[in-house]
This record gives sequence, C-alpha cells and structure tokens, in this order.
Amino acid sequence: MHAAIAAPDIDPRVREVVPGQLHMELLAPGVHCGGCVSRIERALQAEPAVVHARVNLSTRRVSVDWRDAEAKADDIVAVVEGLGFETQPVTEQAAADAIEAREGKRLLRSMAVAGFAAGNVMLLSVSVWSGAADATRVLFHWLSATIAVPAVVYAGQPFFRSAAGALKARRMNMDVPVSLAVLLAVALSLAQTVRGAADAYFDAAVTLLFFLLVGRYLDHMMRQRARSSVTQLLSLNAAAATVVADDGSRHLVAIERVVPGMLVAVPAGERVPVDGTVATGDSEVDRSLVTGESRPEPVGAGDPVHAGTMNLGGPLQVRVTATGADTLLADVVRMMEAAEQGKARYVRIADRMARLYAPAVHILAGLTFAGWAVTTGGDLYAALMAAIAVLIITCPCALGLAVPAAQIVASGVLFRRGILVKDGAGLEKLAAVDTVLFDKTGTLTLGRPVLVEPVAIGTEQLGLAAGLARESRHPLSRAVVQAARGRGVPTLPVDHVHETAGQGLQGLSPDGELVRLGSRAWCGAAEADRRSAHTGLELCLRVGAREPVTLRFEDRLRPGAADTVAALRRRGMAVEILSGDRPAAVEAAAHEAGIGRWAAAQAPADKLARIEALQAQGRRVLMVGDGINDAPALAACHASMAPSSASDIGCTAADFVFTGDSLSAVVDAVDMARATSRIVRQNFALAIAYNAVAVPLAMLGLVTPLIAAVAMSSSSLIVTGNALRLRLKRFGDRGRTTPADAASSADAARARNAA
Repeated sequence: MHAAIAAPDIDPRVREVVPGQLHMELLAPGVHCGGCVSRIERALQAEPAVVHARVNLSTRRVSVDWRDAEAKADDIVAVVEGLGFETQPVTEQAAADAIEAREGKRLLRSMAVAGFAAGNVMLLSVSVWSGAADATRVLFHWLSATIAVPAVVYAGQPFFRSAAGALKARRMNMDVPVSLAVLLAVALSLAQTVRGAADAYFDAAVTLLFFLLVGRYLDHMMRQRARSSVTQLLSLNAAAATVVADDGSRHLVAIERVVPGMLVAVPAGERVPVDGTVATGDSEVDRSLVTGESRPEPVGAGDPVHAGTMNLGGPLQVRVTATGADTLLADVVRMMEAAEQGKARYVRIADRMARLYAPAVHILAGLTFAGWAVTTGGDLYAALMAAIAVLIITCPCALGLAVPAAQIVASGVLFRRGILVKDGAGLEKLAAVDTVLFDKTGTLTLGRPVLVEPVAIGTEQLGLAAGLARESRHPLSRAVVQAARGRGVPTLPVDHVHETAGQGLQGLSPDGELVRLGSRAWCGAAEADRRSAHTGLELCLRVGAREPVTLRFEDRLRPGAADTVAALRRRGMAVEILSGDRPAAVEAAAHEAGIGRWAAAQAPADKLARIEALQAQGRRVLMVGDGINDAPALAACHASMAPSSASDIGCTAADFVFTGDSLSAVVDAVDMARATSRIVRQNFALAIAYNAVAVPLAMLGLVTPLIAAVAMSSSSLIVTGNALRLRLKRFGDRGRTTPADAASSADAARARNAA
C-alpha cells in the first residue's frame, strides 16, 4: 500500500498514484440505479486512455484511473456529463449531501401535492361520472384543470427532468413514457375542456403521478440509508491525535500531519487514531472492528493496535506505523465501497423490463399515429386521439407497481414478525440465495456470556464477585452481576475497588479480606485444564487466603439455531460459519448448531475472500453478521441480514434486520422473499397480458382515452390486489428435521462443499 504522490503540475482534482497514471474521483448525484452505474462504466472503459473505472451506487462516486499522456481531467468529466449526469468534485461531499437532502424534501412535497390534487380531482370526476352534464360538466372539468395543471407542472418535475436528461443524452428510460403520457393526457384534457367535450383525463394524470412519486420517494430513502454505512465507518476516523514529543511534551496535531515513527498518546476511553504498536502501557482494547468479538483483548508493549479500536483500560503510548488511507480502518472502508459496487451491478427485474418497454411503447404509439393519419385521409386529430389512447393504456403504472406493491406488502408482513426490510431489492436478491454464511458471536450465538454452573461457588463468594464486578464494564463482569441477580444473591459491598488493565479487579470485603476477580495469574491459580472449558471464557475469584474458584462462561446459541440450520438445508441451501473467534469456540458452536463447515480467526479481508470465492463458483450468498468487521462481507453478499443488537454500521450495511433473539427470522425472511418473487413474476405476467389485449384495441381505435385511463387504473388495481395475497402467507416448517431430511441435506451440503 503506497501513499498517493501529489502532482503539482496537474489539475487539483487529480492525483498521481504511479508515474504516468492519474486518478480522479467525482460525485455524480444523478446516479440512482444499476443501469446508471453500468452505463457510466461502459462509457469510461471504452475510452482508450482509461485504465480503470468504477461507480459506487451508494456514495455516487465515480473513480477513474487513466494515462496522463492520453487524456486530461476535463476529457474524463466530459464523458460522464455527455451521458446526462452532472458531476461535482468530491471536496463538495457536504454540498452534495445537502443537495441529496433537499431532493428528498422536494420529492416529499411533490408527493403531497400530487396526492392532494388526485383526491380532489377524483371527487370532481365522480360527479361527472354520476351524470353531470352540459354546463355543470364543463364547470367540473375547468375546476379539475385548475387543480391538476399546476399540480402536474410542480409534482412531475422529478420525472420531467430525468426524461429531459435522458433524451439530451440520446438514451431512453422509464421516465420518458411516463412524462409523455402525463403531459399528453393533461394537454388533451385541456383541449377537450376548451371544446366542451364530454371526456377529460385529469384524474388519470395526477393519480398516476402520485403513485409513481410514492415509489420514487421510498427508493430515495432506501438509498440514503445504504450510503450512511460508509459514512458511519468514516466517522471512526480521528480528526487529530495527541503526539508525544522527544522532551515529553504533548501536542494535539491534525491527523493529516501525523507520520509513521511518531509517538501518540491514547487515553483510556478514546479510540486509537492510527495503526501502530504499543510502546508503553498496559490496557484492554475493543478489537471488534477486526475480529467481531465484543470481548476486550489485553495489549502491552510490542502489541499491534489499529485505528478505530477503543482503548478500554489504562493509558497507552503508540508508535505510529500507518495513518490515513494506509490504516486497517481505511482498508475496511475500501472493501465496503468495492463490495457495494459489486451489488450495484445487480440489475433488478423492473430495470430489465424497462429497457424493452420504453422504446416499444413509443414505436407502437408512432405506428398508431401514422396508420390513422393515412387511413383517415390526414385527420390528425383522430390520429392523435388514437396515439394518446395507446400511450395512456400502455402507461407503465401496472409495471411500475408490480415490484413495489409486492415489496411493500411483504415488508409489512415481515415487520409484524420482527424483521425490518431496509431495501426492497433485498427481497428479490434473497429469493435467489443458495448459500448462507453465519458469523458466530452475536449472530449464531446471543453474544452475551452466561455464567455456567453457578452452584459451584457459594452464595457469599458470588455476592463478593458481584460486588467487584459491578465496578467494571467488562462483558464477563456484567455476566457475574446478572448471575447473582438471577439467583437472588445480594451484592455484597466491596471497598477500595481497583482495576488493573488486562489482569482484573481487587478490593476489600466487609471482613477486610483482599478479594480478587480476574485472570488465573491475577488470582494465583494454577493453569486450567482447557479440555473442559467450553469457549475458553473464564474468571477466577480469590477471597483472602482461600483457594481460588474458577467461574466459567459460555456464549449460548440463539433459540432455534439448530432448527434454523436444518430448515435452511431442507430448502436446498449450504450453511457455513465465518468467525473471528478462536477455533475451539467456533468448532463447539458449529457442532451444536449442526454446521459441518466453519472457519475461525477470520479478519474482514478473509471473510470477503471466502464470499468472492463462492461467488466465483456461481453461488448466491446470504451473510448473517453483526459486527463492524462483518460490514464489508454484508455489503459484498448477494443479500445480507443482521440482528438488531448488531453494531450501527452492521445494521446499516445489512438488507434485513431482525429484532428478536430467535434465529428463525432467517427462515421467515427467505420464505417471504421466495413468495414475493413469485408474486412479482405473476404481476409482470398480468401486466403483459393486459397490454397484449388492450394495445391492439387502442391501436384499432376501439378504446377512447377515457376508457384507456380506466383500463390503466384497473390494471394497477389488479396488480395491487395480487400483491395483497402475501398477507395470507403462512410461516412454519422450522421444527426438527427427520433423519431422512438430515441425511439428504448433509449429502447436498457435502456435494456443494466438494464443488
């Protein structure tokens, strides 16, 4: 890993990473789907000078490497902007975030305006349909126009701007037929109103706009949540570090000015600002960023520490080995961005349909207009009416609702079962999963150490242990306090409590005896026989001159873990464990859960490598994890899930979050995803069947624009009604597997692992 070298004679937006090769990052706020990503990447990679190009959907960053002698920065920018995407320097990230926030508010206002207009225009339309005639009907049409026209002009801007940008770049998207249908429906309605005709279509235009804005706003919110995972990781970076000078004086220095070889002071309770090795001091650090394990680890002189880890014990002085872009934390951020980039290439069913649908609609409308103009001897009004009927009846409202209607219903059902769906596309991806990877601590297990066999110590000893433990934040100390509370043992007062980092606690009992709780060495106990230590978690308690007592702890599996693994196998899935914990602990958990394949001591890069290896074999992977160290893996997988007890970054990076202790939520989510996938495909079939019947009728002039609007709305209602069938979904099949099931699933898993 090498630090970038600033090139003083080139554009300030650019840096030289190797001689003759430049790198630039740009913000492209208009990137909103996998199609945008692939379009920009293809255009950039087609340039002879470009060595590498990548677009990150979550952060909307365009990263480009190119040969200096063959192109300039403006040439690269021109390629992106030539596709219809505006660009900004990454130094304006805060400004881009502000623009994104304003866009969300604008969508919300547009949705509110369209909803208000749709409700009022529909009331007026009902009056017309109920028999209003002559002057009354004309009055209602004018009132509808007064409401609908300003509403369409304001609320339709997100679609109009997108369509104009696409046409300017000589490309097509779904917003083009939507915009054309809405504008033509309003224009024709105005013409009909001026002529005093019986029919107007203001209600169809504003109602369609409202439904589409609901979907656009939900999509905006989901993307905003996805981007925040990288932002949260970056927030772990320190802005400054306390540098210890040769004379012992201390100075607060901006992190950009800290270089390898410097000595940095890290007080207790603060995050380590750099990668380095401990020069002086003893403490405990939370290394969950690397291992995923919440248990603090002791460090002393010569031990490595990493930026972003928390110093929990005493003060440390750290000799700097890496800062900024060279730290492990920066590596994790880069892995997350690269992993999210892989996800961005996933093309949703709706996007694939849109590529064919938009041009087909315009071709059919154009053929209808031309055919009627010829057959009627140049009657352009009749030709235009027929063409508009085609555009309205083929308006992609049913297609546009096919996916979000099913996803919204499914999300509501899962929410009532304690599963939060953070990304609607996650349901589509989860339905295709064939391999499940579990983290251990906090995911497969509860992540809460429990004191086992507490009867092995007396009531007085447990009360003294709890009196010491309540003064510590260590997970095992909390487990001691909880065990005493669970047995109804009163906590005994312990005076003059002192904690020694990496060793344990000591204090004086009410009888004046020295009480110690901590490591074996701290309590003067002999080395243990590790064969009987379930997970290797233990504390020793010594009261006065009495023999030390060993307290053993275990991190128990979540309820239903073994049944969940068996149920997943019955559904044809391979199951593995990837954990940062020690091999003995991982092996014990794997055996208890019935998982044959596991890997221990896995760093974030190791987990990512395993996922990439599986994906190279054509596998579609679901990662279930909870720690910061799982974030790159959660972002890289085809689909991802985390418990609500996970780190904020883990929850943000995951597509699904479950709130209960039971692991059966994984099976529930998979079942619902597969049911949703079936409903979505049925919805597309219904929409296509509707168009197959309606379009020929409209082209033949047998359908007026009013009937077309009613038919279009009816198709949307049919699609929505079909999606509501997901509310009848029954959950089950999480019980114990039969021997035959177990044998067949084990054989299938062995076959996959061998492959």
